[in-house]
Amino acid sequence: MRTTIARRLGAYVVVVAAACVAVAATTVALAVPQGARAAGSSPSGASYAWDSVAIGGGGFVTAIVPSRSEPGIAYARTDVGGAYRWSAKEGRWTPLLDWVGEDQTGLLGIDALAIDPDNAANLWLLAGIAYLNDGRSAILRSTDYGKTFETIDVSAQFKTHGNGFGRQSGERLAVDPGAAKRLYLGSRRDGLFESGDGGKTWQRNTALPVTATPNDVGLNIVLPDPASVKDGRAQRLFVGVSRFGSVGPNLYRSDDAGASFAPVSGAPAGLMPQRAAFDGAGKLYIAYANGAGPHPDKGGTEPVDRGQVWQYDIGGDAWRNVTPVGWTRPFAGVSVDPRNPRRLVVSTINTFIAQGDARGDRIFVSHDAGANWVDVIARGFRRDAAGVPWLEGHAIHWAGSVQFDPLDPRAVWVTSGNGVFRTADIDAVPATWTFTVKGLEETVPLGLVSMPGAPLVSAIGDYDGFVHDDPARPGRIHRPEIGTTTGLDGAARRPGSLVRVGDAMLVTRDGGLTWTRAAALQGKRGQVAMSSDGATLVHSPQGASVLYRSTDEGASWTRVAGLEGSRLRAVADPVNPKVFYAYDDKALMVSLDAGASFKARASLPAGGSRLIRALPGREGELWVALKDGGLVRSLDGGASFAPVAGVGYCGAVGFGKAAPGKVEPTVYIWGSVGGVRGVYRSLDLGRSWQRINDDAHQYGGPGDGHFIVGDMNRFGVVYMSTAGRGIVYGRPGPT
Repeated sequence: MRTTIARRLGAYVVVVAAACVAVAATTVALAVPQGARAAGSSPSGASYAWDSVAIGGGGFVTAIVPSRSEPGIAYARTDVGGAYRWSAKEGRWTPLLDWVGEDQTGLLGIDALAIDPDNAANLWLLAGIAYLNDGRSAILRSTDYGKTFETIDVSAQFKTHGNGFGRQSGERLAVDPGAAKRLYLGSRRDGLFESGDGGKTWQRNTALPVTATPNDVGLNIVLPDPASVKDGRAQRLFVGVSRFGSVGPNLYRSDDAGASFAPVSGAPAGLMPQRAAFDGAGKLYIAYANGAGPHPDKGGTEPVDRGQVWQYDIGGDAWRNVTPVGWTRPFAGVSVDPRNPRRLVVSTINTFIAQGDARGDRIFVSHDAGANWVDVIARGFRRDAAGVPWLEGHAIHWAGSVQFDPLDPRAVWVTSGNGVFRTADIDAVPATWTFTVKGLEETVPLGLVSMPGAPLVSAIGDYDGFVHDDPARPGRIHRPEIGTTTGLDGAARRPGSLVRVGDAMLVTRDGGLTWTRAAALQGKRGQVAMSSDGATLVHSPQGASVLYRSTDEGASWTRVAGLEGSRLRAVADPVNPKVFYAYDDKALMVSLDAGASFKARASLPAGGSRLIRALPGREGELWVALKDGGLVRSLDGGASFAPVAGVGYCGAVGFGKAAPGKVEPTVYIWGSVGGVRGVYRSLDLGRSWQRINDDAHQYGGPGDGHFIVGDMNRFGVVYMSTAGRGIVYGRPGPT
């Protein structure tokens, strides 16, 4: 049923979930920047509550590790969105790494997770992403269920990559079942490490003769055997290596607490181990695939299209192929019922076959130690979206981790490329798989638009983006879906008009209720700008050095003159439909002919944000975040700029609704004021600033999306992109 934008706005109530935390804001008064207009002083003492804009999952949950010592507690790790704790009592996930600062963004990539087998409060994470923060890697250690962490930087000894190949395999980090202070870690490039002091210090174990592998995944499984504990230490240790057996042994065994290792012969030669599990009765089960996964490598040497499941008799040193009959697909997840050593569950990976109204992986259960299996998806499949409407048409896929729930082994968890699913009874016909992502938000936001009289509209990596009538409830996904939406813009003087671009370009004139596909494009993805009247589009395709302009909703395009370079982004003036701006790392470029041509105006330093912000309702007032160069402002359409005093660093700037009794929009930045980095707001165009977040709510900074956007309908509400924690937002809370 269609409703008008105005009617939908009436239902647009900002609600903050109970998990939100109020933080006090501090006010810093600054000198008035050159050309600034007079404004009233900013009030102090405001407090803010922070939460995630509800989308519901959306990213790759690489593993789930339930606690057996405290049923009802489980932990999950993700490739770019940090780690989470599940509470069965609360029925939701709690994010654990929102305290991570911008200089630590890579710590949101969790490559391994381990919990104390005797105390669920003790948690260790292996964190780091190779392409962020110079590959900084750390062990994050908590003794209070992840409420607080000690950070142990291990970069000098080994580096990890939570968003790398094989990230769903493991676990490569393990706690000795004989003593929680002893840990083992299989690194990607530097061999096996041990810690005898709870992860504070690490020493290389030179007895294992493997350090690195051709695929740069390294040692991906470390399993100390609880049945071998003697004198407070596991004597038997298995280490999996992410390489084909034809390259070299990919399973090693130690029977003397790691003093020596020997390869285990008899493993399948043309496959790689993914995950392994003890049954507690002398058997080890291993899932194999012909590649590290979760998808094929670009070179085609690891296609991830074939695999097996094997049982290894530890005492008898004998192997048995227990792969489900007739199946050659790659396998990844494997788990043994903690109450029944003969009951197993396994999952495929990178397998896209019928799964309800979508295509994804398969899950098998065995009640006789792998002699026979039941394909529980083929037997009868029911998916419960649990109130997340965008899940329609999306499957359980990249199912790299599957686990029996120790609280009730009839229940099974499985991770997916879009979140976490759980069935309360895997033996039911059909089994219902519920999308269990309340509190778990892991998407990469790439754009956001807020306009007066209209709902919030987002652009998201992998899952298009949404119209958000209420940030506390999952929004309506853009349809038709085009996957990753890299660019989004709206017409400032025509709020129902927006454009989005990915592998296709679409335009809406009704606020996102319906979208019309552009007939032609000169390139895919990239960024797009829409003039203030909605009549002109300027597209900078991904990888292109030139921009293109259309005045017929993308039916035809002409090349833009005077503007060439990589990663350029046009921005429309909010008042004059003939004016566009761009920053090319050297100068502020301006078009006065509706984007047909650009000419340079004022010079600007290199290295700033390409996302210029124009003050709503005012022609020619521009603000540019120059990162280490601070924040600059122009009142004359980019002919000249003046620094905004006191802002030492600025990664993003945006505007929101004016405060009560004021005319000027509220200014928001992610930046540093007085040497302290955070989210700030100004009610007087930069004369004074209030910090409105705290050190517990940093989210790794605005990430690649690099936006901070104020709500144009609710004063004080502000949204920020993250590197993988979705869109976060703050609103004024009780003082």
